[in-house]
Amino acid sequence: MGEPGASGLLAPGEPVDLDNCAREPIHVPGSVQPHGVLLAVTEPDLIVEHVSANVEELLGLTVDHVLGQPLAGVLGPEASDAIGTHVLTFGNLRARNPIVVTAATAGGPLEMDAVLHRVVVGERTLLVVELEASSGPRPFSFPNTYQAVRDAMERLSASSSLAELYDVAAQEVRSLTGFDRVMIYRFDAEYNGEVVAEAKRADLNSFYGLHYPASDIPPQARALYEKNWIRLIADVGYTPAPLVPGLDGPTGQPLDLTHSVLRSVSPIHCEYLGNMGVAASMSISLLRDGRLWGLIACHHYSGPHHPPYGVRAAAEFLGSSLSLRLVARAEEDELQGALDAEATMVSLLIASRDAEHTLAEALVGHSPSNVSLLELMPAQGVVVFGDGTWDADGTVPDDPTPLLRWIAEQPEDLTARTALGSQEPALAAALPGVAGLLAVRLPEDRAVVWLRHEAVRDVSWGGDPHNKAIARREGDEVRLSPRKSFEKWTETVRGQSTPWTAQEIRSATDLRRRLLETLLLRTRWALTSAETVQRSLLPAALPRVDGWQTHARYVPAPGGRVGGDWYDALELPDGRYAVVVGDVAGHGLSAAAAMGQLRNALRAFLIRGDSPAQALGWADLVARRTMATDMATVVVAAVDVATGEAELAIAGHPRPLLLDAVGGAELVVSPVDRPLGVGTGTPPTHHLTIEPGGGLVLYSDGLVDSRSTNLRAGLARLVEAFRRPDPTRPVDIDDVVRECSDPDSVDDVTILLLCRDLT
Repeated sequence: MGEPGASGLLAPGEPVDLDNCAREPIHVPGSVQPHGVLLAVTEPDLIVEHVSANVEELLGLTVDHVLGQPLAGVLGPEASDAIGTHVLTFGNLRARNPIVVTAATAGGPLEMDAVLHRVVVGERTLLVVELEASSGPRPFSFPNTYQAVRDAMERLSASSSLAELYDVAAQEVRSLTGFDRVMIYRFDAEYNGEVVAEAKRADLNSFYGLHYPASDIPPQARALYEKNWIRLIADVGYTPAPLVPGLDGPTGQPLDLTHSVLRSVSPIHCEYLGNMGVAASMSISLLRDGRLWGLIACHHYSGPHHPPYGVRAAAEFLGSSLSLRLVARAEEDELQGALDAEATMVSLLIASRDAEHTLAEALVGHSPSNVSLLELMPAQGVVVFGDGTWDADGTVPDDPTPLLRWIAEQPEDLTARTALGSQEPALAAALPGVAGLLAVRLPEDRAVVWLRHEAVRDVSWGGDPHNKAIARREGDEVRLSPRKSFEKWTETVRGQSTPWTAQEIRSATDLRRRLLETLLLRTRWALTSAETVQRSLLPAALPRVDGWQTHARYVPAPGGRVGGDWYDALELPDGRYAVVVGDVAGHGLSAAAAMGQLRNALRAFLIRGDSPAQALGWADLVARRTMATDMATVVVAAVDVATGEAELAIAGHPRPLLLDAVGGAELVVSPVDRPLGVGTGTPPTHHLTIEPGGGLVLYSDGLVDSRSTNLRAGLARLVEAFRRPDPTRPVDIDDVVRECSDPDSVDDVTILLLCRDLT
């Protein structure tokens, strides 16, 4: 483990108290809870190398009679053979737990749950066998866990709100496990917890709505919750059963018990639970994207409580289902927020191109568009700095100019504050009434800043979070121990604004990126800046779609002249996959700016659920209304990734190539509408199917048309480049670009290849 100075962990034998428990190495406690016995054996010979000291109590054998013995000599041949066969049959042991075995003990045959996993010690791997006696009823087993919670799953699915979802989960877990109290415990961004639902014994006082400080669950404990999703303490007052030997002989290292179901827990945690009057406890992790966002916390007060492994597995399955439901609900809310923000963003960007008004006027609603940045995210006021002046909407200080100086000093282009008085006291003194801000820095002393007022709120804690320790005398020393009072303690929080959400931060980041496009047009930046912006609009990484491969290239025109080409690929809310290639007429700043506008508008319409033809129709309207001098050709395909059926719409753009599975390539015969800006407004739709092993090729005219090559010859050359005598040999689009590009061309080149896997 190393010394504290080297690893940050406590040294072996160093006493643990509340002051240093955050450094306790809880994954290597060297002991287990005594309601089961742990054996660590070698493979494949199954010789016992470690055993918990309580083995005599459960199996009737002394430690000396177990260490160094084959597993058959400890559990009997029948149980040993069952475990040996199991580990040879299944690779992922943790996914197949438990295995029910009948152990030959001194008191006679005993049916036990054997929970298996492997642990790496140095360069060796040991098999860890944890045994729990199968006492009492056994209502659930691995095969019927889903059946046991089917009704609970149906209730979860029928829940119409988050509050109902939490309540159902708490009730069903309590019904499954028999704990006196079951709470749904949700973390905030700083890992302070809040009880958002509970199901409890009628005589117990309620914990609903109480908050608990992040220090109640130290970081290393949260990390274990992310790896080991369920944790039972059958008896909070247990005496740990040490492992014998405590350290591995060849390495001198303790066994890593991260995935052990019997792992002994921190004595500070047991003391904390004891101070709450809890006699037994169980927790189930609630995860989102692999990160802990909450817990199902189960407490028992009337004595030890040991739900069988099958019951715990059913509860864990229910917790996983709740996690999935909550993630789905969160993603639905985020998608709706993103769609709303995208629609507002398009309106703001259209307004920002109004050359008759300053950028500040356009963004705060002081132009004919009447759209304001306050519609993008809630705030009491917004200030836009630019061109040596400022404009505002909502409630802002009389003189907000100190903001601009402060923003210029910040290390990042986007800065958020929620407690200005404590975080930036000098700035807060110059901005009376402002408690929070979100600032977006733009080039040339431009900036956008949203301002929020103080949001006074009462927070009810489970005990005073500022006085969370008590001093306990132990001999000649005083030790810090967990608090004993968990009575409701209400704190009035002042000086803070409503926090900025992740969606709001994303919207501000996206706004900054898009406003850079508008500033290109307004300020006539250098050509190199235009090229940087254009490349930033190309996807940084193409989406990964099961069963499909996407490849794309963009090559600027000779001499580095920036054109209006772009490509895009995105997964749509309905599950389809959209690919786009477009080309704005002309070169330089105006082409790059127009390209950015059209690309983002198309994205918004496609994400909204429009078909390719509808999206092109709306993009044509945007071009007509806001880009009178610009014109663009575009091809859009939306593909059903399960069937390969594709919906295609083209506005003035070269027709794509359809590749088959046997090496053939043909131009798609489809109708083509006029380019955006002069289109009909109702582009036609063409349907096609990309068969397994086939593909679709979208490209710009710079690849097939130039001064020295006519369009027909260029198309023939492109078709030939994709025909493959050996259909198993993939086409390299870099080779295609080299073979088909004309050195005399003055246009940039874009190509996108969408391939469907053969199987």
